[in-house]
Amino acid sequence: MVNALAPETTERVPGPRSAGPAVDGRSPTRRRRRQAVVAYLFLAPTLLFFAVFLILPLGFALLLSTSRWAGFDLGDIDPVGLDNFTRLFADGSTFLTPILTNTLLFALGTVALALAGSVVVATCIDNLRFQGLWRTLYFLPIVTTVVAVGNVWKYMYEPGGLVNGVLNALGLDSVAFLQDPDTALPSVVVVQAWASVGSAILILTAGLKSIPESYYEAAALDGAGPVTVFRKITLPLLRPSLLFVCITQFLTGLQSFALIIVMTKGGPGDATNVAALEMYRQAFSYGDWGTASAAAFVLFVVVLVVTLAQLWIFRRKGEDA
Repeated sequence: MVNALAPETTERVPGPRSAGPAVDGRSPTRRRRRQAVVAYLFLAPTLLFFAVFLILPLGFALLLSTSRWAGFDLGDIDPVGLDNFTRLFADGSTFLTPILTNTLLFALGTVALALAGSVVVATCIDNLRFQGLWRTLYFLPIVTTVVAVGNVWKYMYEPGGLVNGVLNALGLDSVAFLQDPDTALPSVVVVQAWASVGSAILILTAGLKSIPESYYEAAALDGAGPVTVFRKITLPLLRPSLLFVCITQFLTGLQSFALIIVMTKGGPGDATNVAALEMYRQAFSYGDWGTASAAAFVLFVVVLVVTLAQLWIFRRKGEDA
C-alpha cells in the first residue's frame, strides 16, 4: 500500500552550470587573463633573447643596407637609399656573376653528390651487419672541425698529394685541383659533399627502416629483381627523406663559408668566391658594411625563395604519397 502521507520525492536533473562568479571570487575572463600574463612571463626570457640577437641585428642590418658606414662610429652612418643594391647588380659588378652563380652551383653540386652518395651508401649499410659501426664511421666528418677537414683535403689536392699520387699510379698526369679556375670549385664541392654525406646517411637509413618488409617479400614472390625493387619500392617510399635531405643540404650549400675560406680563400681569382665569403670581404677587408648588408639581404631572398619552393614541392609530394 502506498503511503499517501509520504512526501513526494522528485529527481532533480542537473542543468548547465551558470557562468557566474567563480568560487575564488574571480570571473572566468579575469582568470584567463591572469593565466595569459603568467604564460608570457615564462616566455619573456626567450622573447628577450630573440629580440636582442635576432630582431635588433636584423633591423640594424636593414638600416646598413641602405646606408654607407665604415664600421666604427655610429654617427658616421650615411643614408644612401638603394644605392648599395644598385651597385651589386650594376654593369661590371662581380656579385651576380660569378659570385652568386658560384653560390648556386656550389649548392647544386653539393646536393647532387651528397644525395647520390648517401642513397647508395645507406642502401648498402641496410644490407650489412654491424650497421651502427658503419653509420658511425660515415658520420665522423660531421663531428670533425671544418678547419681540419679543409686542411687535410687541401694537402691531398696538392701536386704531390694523395689524389695526384693515385692519378700518377694510374698513368695520368697531375691536376692542379685548387690552382686551376676550371677545377677549383668542383674540387671544393667534392669535399663539402663528402663532409655532409654522414648526416644524410643517418636520415636515409631511418627512412629505409620505416619501409615495411612485406613490400619486399611481395616483390620477391613476384620475381622482381634488385634494380626493380629499388626503383619501384625503395625510392618512392624513401621520397620524404630524400626531399628533407635535399632541402637541408641545399640551404647549407647556399650559406657555405668556412670550408671555402680554409681551402681557397675564394681563389684563384673569383673562381670559388661565394656570397657569404664576399659579405665577409666587403665588411671586414674593405670596410664597406653597407654593401655587405645589401648582399646579405639578397642572399636572404634567394634562400627564402628556394626554401618556399622546396617546401611547396615537399607538401605536394606528401599529399600525393
